[in-house]
Amino acid sequence: MEQGDRRRDRSYDVVIFGASGFTGRYVVREALKFLGNPPSSPLRTLALAGRSPAKVAEALRWAAAPAPPPPVPILRADAGDPSSLLSVCRQARLMLNCVGPFRLYGEPVVAACVEAGTDYLDISGEPEFMERMEAAYHERAAEAGSLVVSACGFDSVPAEMGAMFNSRQWVSPAAPNRIEAYLRLESEKRIVGNFGTYESAVLGVANAGKLQELRRSRPRRARPVIPGPPPPKGPLIEQQKELGLWSLKLPSADAVVVRRTLAALTENPGGLQGCEEGEEQIEKRKRFWSAVKPAHFGVKICSRSLLGTLPFIFTGIFIGLLGSIAFGRSLLLKFPALFTLGAFSKTGPTEEEVSSATFKMWFVGHGYSDASLASQSRRKPDTEIITRVSGPEIGYLTTPIVLLQCALIVLGQRGSLPKGGVYPPGIVFGPFDLQERLQENGISFDVISKKALPA
Repeated sequence: MEQGDRRRDRSYDVVIFGASGFTGRYVVREALKFLGNPPSSPLRTLALAGRSPAKVAEALRWAAAPAPPPPVPILRADAGDPSSLLSVCRQARLMLNCVGPFRLYGEPVVAACVEAGTDYLDISGEPEFMERMEAAYHERAAEAGSLVVSACGFDSVPAEMGAMFNSRQWVSPAAPNRIEAYLRLESEKRIVGNFGTYESAVLGVANAGKLQELRRSRPRRARPVIPGPPPPKGPLIEQQKELGLWSLKLPSADAVVVRRTLAALTENPGGLQGCEEGEEQIEKRKRFWSAVKPAHFGVKICSRSLLGTLPFIFTGIFIGLLGSIAFGRSLLLKFPALFTLGAFSKTGPTEEEVSSATFKMWFVGHGYSDASLASQSRRKPDTEIITRVSGPEIGYLTTPIVLLQCALIVLGQRGSLPKGGVYPPGIVFGPFDLQERLQENGISFDVISKKALPA
């Protein structure tokens, strides 16, 4: 089987699959920034793949504008044609998959990458797909030397790296009990979301039973030891006075992915072992993970006013009520703007809307100044640390930035990564320089405050 550097004789360092899609063309634009630039860039050869070569060529022209498109090969590949996928995967060191919903179209791409011994990254935010791929392909991917990592976009790298960043601020003997992420989307113009993201959410409700069935069928994962009692569930709608926000719980993939990483870290306290690590990299990995302290984690979506939470509430109600029945799903998918009060549409946002949007994600950690105090009866957390991750629009700007930086780590530092297998991004990329890379490309990590809580 081909592993590590033995893939270097393949035709392309990276193939972007789904390059003509809403998100895919932004991924192409981001990739062109690093194609041989600087000359030492590990991304030297690139190809684009999709069902319609003509549409892919059009996306390449859009991504390269105003410059003429570079001579990037365009390959035909279709998720419904396994032989075409396998042919493309055998030419690539790394496949970047932008074709969703992933529960419909993702597995054939994963299967082809595993068979070809090709590394795979995607931008999925679908827990059922990610966990099903882990159950079905982890052992085969490990044997083939294929590294398979989902959620390498806004779902869920900012959440994972943000939670780790907050966790590392707790210097022993201090330790967090819970870290809650508060996400606020901001824009000078009203921005509509990608229909693919909305479709994934609708199908997620439809397949919720399958996810629970999958989890029951698998061995129970290790649970990290967290100081103090589990946090209370809290209200559905919360006024976060310190941040000046109103929030409600967000059933996103972020909390699921963070828990998978913490479980993997509990099972492997030093982190996953790479295939060709030197002593320096091993020590760096150990130092990083020793500074990451596990905590209960959740995510909330926010608005500056109580009224501003109503669109999120109505969308959640509509999807929850209608998503579990076939006729209801057909209505939701036929009229996305109606059922989301204009938040999603089949046409997607304009370039001006995308460029005007940003996000802020606050991580509010509550814990103990001395972890040994947590065992005392009814002892409440006595310390609060707030950090923040912020950056440009989440779906078309932050997601391509994150995906490409993960890809550059795979290309440039493959020997220090796990030989193969299916993993969440945090456990793979956490000990490397991903945070620094994101900061250099417009995604900030900041410490906002540290304080003692009243008794």
